[in-house]
Amino acid sequence: MSAETPAVAEQVSAWAAGIDSEDIPAGLRQTLGLGLLDFAGLCIAARRAPYLLAARDGWDADGTCTVLGHTTPLDAAGAAFVNGTAAHGEDYDDTFEGTPVHTGAVILPAVLAACERFGGSGEDVLRGAAAGGELACRLALVAPTAIHRAGFHPTAVIGALAAALGVGTALRLSAAQLTDALGVAGSFASGIIEYLAEGTWTKRLHAGWAAQSGLRAALVARQGFRGPRTVFEGTHGFFHGFADHSIEPRYAEITDGLGEDWRVEQIAFKPYACGTMAQPFVDCAIRLAAGNLAAEDIERIVCKVGEGTVHRLWEPLAEKRAPSSSYSAKFSVPYCIAVGFLDGAAGLEQFAEASTARDDVRALAARVEYVIDPDDEYPRNYTGHLQVTLRDGSVREARQPHLRGGVREPLTRAEILAKFHANAAFGGWPDTLAQRLADYCAGLFASASLDGLAAFRR
Repeated sequence: MSAETPAVAEQVSAWAAGIDSEDIPAGLRQTLGLGLLDFAGLCIAARRAPYLLAARDGWDADGTCTVLGHTTPLDAAGAAFVNGTAAHGEDYDDTFEGTPVHTGAVILPAVLAACERFGGSGEDVLRGAAAGGELACRLALVAPTAIHRAGFHPTAVIGALAAALGVGTALRLSAAQLTDALGVAGSFASGIIEYLAEGTWTKRLHAGWAAQSGLRAALVARQGFRGPRTVFEGTHGFFHGFADHSIEPRYAEITDGLGEDWRVEQIAFKPYACGTMAQPFVDCAIRLAAGNLAAEDIERIVCKVGEGTVHRLWEPLAEKRAPSSSYSAKFSVPYCIAVGFLDGAAGLEQFAEASTARDDVRALAARVEYVIDPDDEYPRNYTGHLQVTLRDGSVREARQPHLRGGVREPLTRAEILAKFHANAAFGGWPDTLAQRLADYCAGLFASASLDGLAAFRR
């Protein structure tokens, strides 16, 4: 690297250090506001879940920061960890198309905790969410599929660096301090995808761990701790350690058009509580069931899929057809198709333990199979295709050409608000309290402080 050419992290940091709230377009501000609402509802939805209680009770540092839906505050890192784990725990949180990465469940808990702890304003939250979310989306485009192929969860490893930038921007670190924060966060990043083997809980904490890692990286950098400027493109940098080397990184995806072409404005909001690439198949199943088709008439269902989705959503096929846990079911396209067909829905109730043990769901899932389609557009586009052969020999088909909830077919504000209220109800909150939280989220970016957040410790 020549002295005249700044490292990628330096270019990103110079941009982030100069962000003013007036630089954030109205459309992006609206998207980030919807992301905050979606995030808050998911925190409440998971507040009583065993994995969330284990994460909360396993954190041993008291403090002054709010864990949404819980009475006892934690230190800033603890609040970021628990809120991030809650928001991502049901895999119902926002996502970015391409290499899927979850932005809100990482950036928002980190930035909220930092601003609550250090007296930041709603405007600081907005700037931090914009900067951190933008970096997460851009990093996801550098080497599509390569992070998964190397055995890591993109949200976990990308998230640590994105959260560091988000927190540092919110706390108004200098460009040099932000560069150090990114360099430090590269050594804090972690998160393997072995949870796929049996549907255990580790993926659920990846967003929370990345959130607290990014927060800690920003705080030590603020105190002068140094990190490598070449954390992204260096010989031993991020994409050397966390990505399959057969896919060449395109570092221009990080810097080209930065501050002009906002990728984070394109985040998708999920209509279903399951893995991102399974969503279009659920749409197809619901559409077929609405056409007077009965499950007992189905001989088999064949799905055309992208090769890159097989190891996460289709294999081992025996586990995917009969998931060993409710969490494993979220990453099983056969299960998602079956429950979508039978219930006409795939929300939180459909992924409760009682649903995943249902005989009718398992019987239909056992008749779902896949073929790899070499023309599938994954990861550029997420599509669904079902070919159903009936017992009388006739065939029916359904296609979903893109991810519903994404840029091609976004959910409306009304749909996201309805999802928020349903999630709050699932978490046991009365609608009056949920509406207060929705109103708080709607006004947060214009607030002088985050003092009102403490009202939701219950």
